[in-house]
Amino acid sequence: MEKYRVMPGPEAFLPPAAACVGNVLPDPGQGHVNGEIVQEDVAMEEAARQFLAAKVPTIFPGPLVLWNWNEKSAKKASAIYKLYEVLKAHNPGALLIPMPDYRPKYPKINPEIEINPNHPNLTIWHNKIDVCMFVGVHCHYANLSLKIIRGGTNCYTIAMCAQAGHEDAMLSFRDATPDSTYRLIEAVKRVKGLASSGNGASHAGTAS
Repeated sequence: MEKYRVMPGPEAFLPPAAACVGNVLPDPGQGHVNGEIVQEDVAMEEAARQFLAAKVPTIFPGPLVLWNWNEKSAKKASAIYKLYEVLKAHNPGALLIPMPDYRPKYPKINPEIEINPNHPNLTIWHNKIDVCMFVGVHCHYANLSLKIIRGGTNCYTIAMCAQAGHEDAMLSFRDATPDSTYRLIEAVKRVKGLASSGNGASHAGTAS
């Protein structure tokens, strides 16, 4: 049986949980790309390429970043906003859309200003987002949202996780700290420089 690969959709109304079809989480110092375990630096470079190739690169910060509940979360928030500024300088279409509250919002949400983990595809469709990153989102809600996005949209998903990572994302890091974000910022700058000089980064091709 061919190994299941976590790729942009639309895949199905009920896509399988990647863990149930053989995908495993990375060990410390590793990440994964499309279900394949890679070294973390490789995942960082690929995330940078995806962000730079995107038409609407978007960051979705969750409560663990937004609520400022301890000093570490404040540092994470500062690093994430710096990443957003770097992406925005490269691409004015870059977005920062929060996920501050997991309670269902009925009868509707405003997909321009917030992502709802119960209906994340609405925000993806409304803003024509082709690459997004989750950060500071509790793992159970991240997995739910990542599956819905994979099932119903063609958005390339990146998950920066403070725990063990997310197999339902197309690309995931684990044990994320503010330093991880700054390393990703440096990867973006490095890949952007290679692309500008014509020596390296081409369109990753999976985000369209």
